[in-house]
Amino acid sequence: MVPRRIVVVGAGGQAREIASYIEDVNRQSQSPVYALVGFVVSDVGKLGERDSRDRVLGDFSWLERHGANVDAICLGVGTPGVRARLVAELEQAFPRLEWPAIVHPTARFDVGSCRFGRGVMVGTNVTLTVNVTVADFAMLNFACSVGHEARIGASSVVNPGANVSGGVVVGERALVGAGAVILQYRSVGDDAVVGAGAVVTHDVPAAVTVVGVPAHPLGTRDRSSEKTG
Repeated sequence: MVPRRIVVVGAGGQAREIASYIEDVNRQSQSPVYALVGFVVSDVGKLGERDSRDRVLGDFSWLERHGANVDAICLGVGTPGVRARLVAELEQAFPRLEWPAIVHPTARFDVGSCRFGRGVMVGTNVTLTVNVTVADFAMLNFACSVGHEARIGASSVVNPGANVSGGVVVGERALVGAGAVILQYRSVGDDAVVGAGAVVTHDVPAAVTVVGVPAHPLGTRDRSSEKTG
């Protein structure tokens, strides 16, 4: 099998994690699945001190010039709204490129009943039980867990150590913070945020941030300051 040439969108810590997952997938396969080409960002002028400048190929214009040498693309960005916007931009500009699901070899899930959409990322030591659906471009960060019949919406992010219980529905572009717990059969609306360590005992409306134990509303989410690089 010829490895698929893949580019990671982003240059920060999340991009480095995705790159390491790709390398681990290759190590666990009889032959390499991917050939990691490097990173691209929306604006090289916004690269910061925590970004991997040495791995950045350029901005999205690099894909225009070298698209014939790339087969696939994946997101190394951990902000839900930014993930959704980048996907919309890149799919329109580069419809030929594949968006494979990147599932770390240590992730545990029921192969027969779990469903992963395009561009999904499932990290190290993630546990999913049965009949879990992870929609397009959602991300399950390392060591989180998702219970039976749960649904994770498109471009949503579940951060490290969070516990999404059985039957939970997480909407699109939602963020579940590190170590948060969502009790069984609750729902989290589109664009909502569950703060780190919060315990959700009631449904969370769309575009609302909840924090604390038990979780209570903090306010409506303001997405105007989200970075896109």
